[in-house]
Amino acid sequence: MGTAEAPRSAAAIAAILFDKDGTLIGYDASWGPVNRELAAIASQGDAELANRLLSSCGMDPLTGHVMPDSLLAAGNTVQIAEGLIAAGSPCDVSELTKRLDQLFTNAAEKSVAVTDLKAFFARLKGRGFKLGIASSDNEASILKLARRFGFEADLDFVAGYDSGHGTKPQPGMVLGFCQTLGLAPERVAVVGDNNHDLHMGRHAGAGLRIAVLTGTGSKQSLSADCDYCFDDITGLEDLLPQRPAS
Repeated sequence: MGTAEAPRSAAAIAAILFDKDGTLIGYDASWGPVNRELAAIASQGDAELANRLLSSCGMDPLTGHVMPDSLLAAGNTVQIAEGLIAAGSPCDVSELTKRLDQLFTNAAEKSVAVTDLKAFFARLKGRGFKLGIASSDNEASILKLARRFGFEADLDFVAGYDSGHGTKPQPGMVLGFCQTLGLAPERVAVVGDNNHDLHMGRHAGAGLRIAVLTGTGSKQSLSADCDYCFDDITGLEDLLPQRPAS
């Protein structure tokens, strides 16, 4: 998949950095209700305004469909709060950011995993891979999700928008992962469901950029920037070497 070039080899990959929403958890099942609650908060209960806010941030209020690479699909909490206010929310940006961060952290308890994440991470860790998560959500939400699904002990790195590594699509989260592990970026595969993830990987010089279709992206929207595209993260297991190169 991907560009006109042949997909790059996975043989040198020793570490995998995953996006969270739409990658480890299914976007529609996990975030549809959260987005509606987000709009209710930002509109202060005004249903008509809530629908306008959802539309302006990328979600069809009738169908629940979220546009690839829209604010709701790829933005961090501050960006979403600012976008809601720009679209007409009467809230204060600082207070709205705090309320949305809390909403997103609580949402980890209702998230729907795309596979048995505990078993999946255990298999990859057992094969010798270093593993991390880089999300536009806050760090507390990532850790809460990892604890809930039982794979926290298999993580070598966690970065949210508030962890000090910058935000997507900047390269900082990938470079922080590399620095933590002592690995060059070309040894890392970046896995995500939208172009913010893939562009982050490209800007950092990641060895592979892998797209999955469990989020808001489609083959059409993702094909230009990925080396491979899978239905879900389990496709990685046949792609990657049985043992990463030393």
